[in-house]
Amino acid sequence: MLVLAVTLAALSAFIVNTATVAIFIPIAIGLAEARKISPSRVLMPLSFASQFGGVCTLIGTSTNILMNDIAIKAGLHGFGLFEFAPLGLAMAAVGIVYLMIVPRFALPKRRGGDARVDKYRLADFLAELRVTADSPLIGKTWSEGEAGDGNGLQLIKIVRDDKETWRASATKIREDDLLLVHGDAAALMKLAERFKLKTRGDEKVSDGALKSDEVKLIEALIPPGSRFGGRSLRASNFRRRFNCVVLAVQRRGKVLRERLDALSLADGDTLLLQGDAEGMARLLRSNDIVVIGEHSEHKLRSDRAAIALAIIAAVVGLTAFNVVPILVAALLGALAMVLGRCLTMDEAYQAVDWKVVFLLGGMLPLGLALETSGASQWLAGTLLGPVGDAGPIAVLAALYIVTAMLTEVMSNNAAAVLLAPIALSLAGPMGIDPRPLLVAITFAASTSFATPIGYQTNTLVYGPGGYRFTDYTRVGLPLNFIFWAIAVLLIPQLWPF
Repeated sequence: MLVLAVTLAALSAFIVNTATVAIFIPIAIGLAEARKISPSRVLMPLSFASQFGGVCTLIGTSTNILMNDIAIKAGLHGFGLFEFAPLGLAMAAVGIVYLMIVPRFALPKRRGGDARVDKYRLADFLAELRVTADSPLIGKTWSEGEAGDGNGLQLIKIVRDDKETWRASATKIREDDLLLVHGDAAALMKLAERFKLKTRGDEKVSDGALKSDEVKLIEALIPPGSRFGGRSLRASNFRRRFNCVVLAVQRRGKVLRERLDALSLADGDTLLLQGDAEGMARLLRSNDIVVIGEHSEHKLRSDRAAIALAIIAAVVGLTAFNVVPILVAALLGALAMVLGRCLTMDEAYQAVDWKVVFLLGGMLPLGLALETSGASQWLAGTLLGPVGDAGPIAVLAALYIVTAMLTEVMSNNAAAVLLAPIALSLAGPMGIDPRPLLVAITFAASTSFATPIGYQTNTLVYGPGGYRFTDYTRVGLPLNFIFWAIAVLLIPQLWPF
């Protein structure tokens, strides 16, 4: 855990932390299972550690860049590349120590990927059905017998004379064949009655019944920014693209099993897939899905790794030594990544976070609207009026708490944009520098631990870790308060009022 936490924090200071966590999820699960440790003990700390690193540099998270832009537009000096580092490193050090101690007794030991049928609660929806002598399916294929028409049932495989037939849909059904069928329990019972099939409800279906040497049971994750987000399995042509069947979808602890083809996928969804070696290779090569429990060596362009690292180092160096502004360095770095063939044009286009782009575009009119309408003054008085007379430190503490609360239930960038004009409105009448208040908002918005929906990395590990909502509150809420105390103590020292 120490090695993973330090590595994630260091990488997330310079690389988008959602991408870093997505890469490390299968690595962490593999390391945990090899050491007989439940993945649930590892994945949440992984998410938290990535947030520790994200607040150490200006480019660590989109929120940092956003607040820098707000400060510049307000006529203040922008933040330096490593200006957040002293406070960020202090929080990271305390946070890593916290992760070494608290999750050991606060996080549950839940079963990992080896019990996927139990995890997705598929046992009640997978039935082994024996074909009787008078079944109308005899001599027909599954589709010819119209057994799956209109009921959402899928024939997974046929067992005949103790031999498994994986090309089940094209196989003529015979007497005494054993059919493994997936679908809704009520539909399965109707199927058995209509086609004179005997159920074997006394036998438990396991992972081994779903896979063989050629066909594997695969768990995969929909990462933020995936082109599958917001699209149904049918519309995205998922089965044909990856040669995989989706057996179940898990979303924030809830297993979705019915009418999967019409289900719109969302960021953080975990899919239980059945596919062959070819489908596995396609999944590993895709940037739109993360295979859990498998290493994605197919996606690694080892011949370009050194070039990519050199470009990152050059961007950081040019900015750190004030050779060029960060905007110029970042654009040159992006161009170099494409020209150096580290990225294709399509991958570069997909990497753009358009939500942040449009948020930046709408930030200025939002700030003007809040200011000219008097809404910012009203919000400042309503939210922070009781502490306004207590001094700037009290205001800073209150701003941090309010931002942290909002970030747990809405986008961290949206929370920052909403509260930044309030901070600027408060600083003027109090005669203080608004930069400490903006820093408090930045750190509060970029470190969200108490809910699985407060930050994208928390959502990413929710399904693979088998977590419940309360797990985040139990482990993350005390950490939120610790970071709040550190911020109130150190921000006035590092950014005087």
